[in-house]
Amino acid sequence: MALASTSATASAAAVLKTPFLGARRALANAASVAAKPSPRRTLVVAAAVAKKSWIPAFKSDAEFINPPWLDGSLPGDFGFDPLGLGKDPAFLKWYREAELIHGRWAMAAVLGIFVGQAWSGIPWFEAGADPGAIAPFSFGSLLGTQLLLMGWVESKRWVDFFNPDSQSVEWATPWSRTAENFANFTGDQGYPGGKFFDPLGLAGTVKDGVYIPDTEKLERLKLAEIKHARIAMLAMLTFYFEAGQGKTPLGALGL
Repeated sequence: MALASTSATASAAAVLKTPFLGARRALANAASVAAKPSPRRTLVVAAAVAKKSWIPAFKSDAEFINPPWLDGSLPGDFGFDPLGLGKDPAFLKWYREAELIHGRWAMAAVLGIFVGQAWSGIPWFEAGADPGAIAPFSFGSLLGTQLLLMGWVESKRWVDFFNPDSQSVEWATPWSRTAENFANFTGDQGYPGGKFFDPLGLAGTVKDGVYIPDTEKLERLKLAEIKHARIAMLAMLTFYFEAGQGKTPLGALGL
């Protein structure tokens, strides 16, 4: 009440000191200032995204069930790390890279095993012993070509692991950045992106020669890839056990 009285007195004094022609305007301004409500601040707090669990029906703070070092930010992260391999962030980054690469090789291998045996009739674990399998090439020329090509690809992957975004340029070599017209729009480990690494435009589109990523589609594809990769690795483990008994995947299916 005293504060309001003081404010009114100050406003009246200001009006009395104002020339007659400006008194009405000053009085209106004083009234508007007095009537203006004090501003309110609204604090908006975003809700944290709930972590997914590999045992959804069981809630616990134990590290075996809910490891704190897995926050759900990685594609396919369901909090499964019973051995604590990812406690160190550096190791977690490396294990995710290893999982991606092994999973991609496993997916290619599963397809190759089925198609190879269906095409030639030779079991996959005996195909390498067939001298005619690499004809008309010699073993030395095939080995040298494979080492050269695989060495180039693996060196690019190695450099990209330590320096993401460095290899998504056209014909980039591991020791230089050349023809930087193929830009990487993801910057994520193991997902170079860009026109060179996404030629079919599965995670983006190319408009006027510029690659435009689709973030939502990319995240869906990341999750789908890691799920299929894990299934393929389990399938390859099964194929190894079958091969130890002299069986093939097609034979086990009765085909």
